[in-house]
This record gives sequence, C-alpha cells and structure tokens, in this order.
Amino acid sequence: MSTPPAGRELGAFLRAHRELLKPSDVGLTATTRRRTPGLRREEVASLSGVGLAWYTWVEQGRVTASRQVLEAIARVLRLDAAGLRHAMRLAGYHEPAPAVAAKNTGRLAEVIRPVLDSWPTSPAVLLDRHFDLLGWNAAWVALWGSPECVPADRRNLMWVMAADRRLRAVFHDWEPLAMNVFQHFRAQAGPALADPRTGEVYRHLDEDAPELRHWWGCHSVAELTVRTVTVEPAGLGPVRLTLSSFHPVDDPTAMVLLFTPADAADRARMSELVEHPLRAVGGAEEERRVG
Repeated sequence: MSTPPAGRELGAFLRAHRELLKPSDVGLTATTRRRTPGLRREEVASLSGVGLAWYTWVEQGRVTASRQVLEAIARVLRLDAAGLRHAMRLAGYHEPAPAVAAKNTGRLAEVIRPVLDSWPTSPAVLLDRHFDLLGWNAAWVALWGSPECVPADRRNLMWVMAADRRLRAVFHDWEPLAMNVFQHFRAQAGPALADPRTGEVYRHLDEDAPELRHWWGCHSVAELTVRTVTVEPAGLGPVRLTLSSFHPVDDPTAMVLLFTPADAADRARMSELVEHPLRAVGGAEEERRVG
C-alpha cells in the first residue's frame, strides 16, 4: 500500500526537526559516536511515550497519529506554535474538506472584492489555500502591476515573490519577506502541500527561479508576521507600508494580505501612485518575467 502524500510530508517534517536536535537539547547524554545527525528515532519515541515501531511508522507516513501523540512528539522536537500547527494540518486536523474549500473559492472572491476595493491607498490581495491570487485592488495594480499580466498558471504569491522582476525591483529588502512567504505557506497549507496545484507551482518555480530552489526544498515554517517594508516605485520615492494579514471567516484557509501606508506622507504618495499609475509603471509590464 502506497504512502499518502500528506503522510510523507508529515514524516519528512518530523524527521527534519529530529535531525536538528542534539541529545543535550533534550537532556540526554551522547555516549556513542553517531553516524547520522540529530536524535535517534528510539530517543524521540521514548521521550514522547510511544513505541519505536509506531513512531517509525509515523515518520514513514504509514499511520495517522492522534492529536495527543503529535503534541507529545512536537514537545520533544521543540516545535514552536507554527511548527505544531503545521504538523497538525499535515495530519489532517483543523482543515475543511477539500471539496468544500474548492466550492467556496469563487464565492469568496466575489464577497471579498468590495473589501479589497475599500482600501484605495493600501495594496491588498486575496489568496487561496495554495496562495493563488484570487482578487486584488487598484493600489496593488498601481504598485506591482496587474496579476492578469502574469500567466494564470503562475498567478501565485510564491511565484510572484520569487520570479517577478518588477516586484523584486520595487522592494528595498525583498528577500526576508519573500522567504517568510514560503515559510508561512508551509506552516498553514496542510494537505494543500500534496495537491497537484502545489506541485505545479513548485515546478514553475524550479523553471523560473532555480537559484532559490532551497527555499521550497526545506521544511522550515514560520508565521507571516506584521512588519513594515519599504517600496520605491520609479519616480515616486520610498514608501513605507505595514504588512498585516487576516483569514476570512467564510474560509479560514484563504488569506488577505494588506499593505497599509505607515503615515500620512506614505499615504499621500500611494494616493498619487494610484491616481497616476502610468508614472511608475511605464513599460515595466513587458519586463515581467513569465518563464
């Protein structure tokens, strides 16, 4: 019997964190030379209060662990809150049925569109569980160009952050935010990591930004935290934007990203940009990298 993809993802995630720990991290003394890094499976199993065979099967994706077992393993592996949520979602907890999520996507975009438009100077975008862009407002288009100029199969936040030349050029400190987007996707995606759409996005990233392959090949997770970023559209000067996010009640697997001007001066510059978008856009749309 083949291992379910989500089970393989969970096993790889647990194994990666097990290999990061030293015996001293969990109060053990290493008495023999180790051929492989990190804790041994038997050590994690013993400290978690589960049998070695059972823990081995969890790492191999052959069994579904209960919430209690996963919480015990997470404590031993020193997972933070984001890591625990990620493990739970990979195990199938806290997630709506995929069919329900797919059915809600189209309706959610219609409902959220007026919300996005209510922020005239704050770039905002609606993402689905795969981070595909479902809707955006005029401020987003004025700052980074219309997502409609990106091929539909690449209209994804991870692809935009990694491979869109215009976005990378506008951001002052692009890399930390872009990396955090990938970490947050893994932290909240759950079973979506095993969906064909996620595989398709990763294939496009391999094709269009191979130099960043280590980003989507690792297993680190993190929350997408509130932060202030600086952008500088051509001819406008630097603008400080505060990034925040929230999940619509109708679909907690979706997410809205909002970039709010930090003060009145930043708001005035964004207002000018929205009113005269061609000043900043120029011929940049032809320069967008589309693979």
